Amino acid sequence: MREDGRTREDRRRREDLPTCGDARMGGPVVDLQLDRAHSSRIYDYFLGGRTNFLADRVAAARVLRVFPAAQTAARINRAFMHRTTRVLAAAGLRQFLDIGTGLPTSPNLHDIAQGVAPDARVVYTDNDPIVLAHAAALLRGTPEGRTAYVQADVTEPDGILTAPQLLGTLDLSRPVALSLNALMHFVTDDGEDRAHTVVEALKSALPSGSALVMTHATADFAPAAMRQITRIYADAGTVLQFRPRATFLRFFDGWELLEPGVTLSHQWRPDRPEGATRATHHVIDAEASCYAAVARKP
Repeated sequence: MREDGRTREDRRRREDLPTCGDARMGGPVVDLQLDRAHSSRIYDYFLGGRTNFLADRVAAARVLRVFPAAQTAARINRAFMHRTTRVLAAAGLRQFLDIGTGLPTSPNLHDIAQGVAPDARVVYTDNDPIVLAHAAALLRGTPEGRTAYVQADVTEPDGILTAPQLLGTLDLSRPVALSLNALMHFVTDDGEDRAHTVVEALKSALPSGSALVMTHATADFAPAAMRQITRIYADAGTVLQFRPRATFLRFFDGWELLEPGVTLSHQWRPDRPEGATRATHHVIDAEASCYAAVARKP
């Protein structure tokens, strides 16, 4: 059987992809499981990236059948990250901690932050070996600024906050913009309030003037589709917990929400219409299905 173009491209990219822990990466070899759908690569596909394979595209197609707006939701979430980073950098923040980074997709957070403030410092964090294999793309910042990568799990915040790469890049006595975009719905409570406990630990480590930037998928607007998406991701080995607005709002307890408060991801300070695309405008609530907010620590 002849290979089609995408299959040949997949095979070539498999051969070129650094295996975590091989001679190019150092450390123990990690199986990237390219024959199994993975949430990072599914998201990469929705964003129009190239770091995805047949299993990821099959899972993405299943998601699109039950939630045709999945690509729109992913792209407006990415656009929210761009807008909030510009806003915070313009407001004077020079340190950014992006947890749950995902696969590099240009422009990345440091591209936006350093485009406003070349001396901005950015630390990326993810627990995914797939992201580690591509982390070099996250380290190409401006000469005036700094970027670093920490391989760590958000459910163990102390491991992030004490990582040498973080402490060598950020000064935790000065304000930090903490980004938790499209991350905490991958942290299930399992009978406890685990997700809020994790976020509170991160918040408590940051000084006055810091910011929390967060998006979180919700089933408030398309419950049937979200239930099916949960099953699709579970089939790929990834658990999800979508949360309602009131539960999302609790992540910001004790901090001051920036205007316009909690919104859907496309509604937070949208770009001017003359520069807009469908990725940020003319989106109905059910297509976004993702809450967003930014808050400042008093």
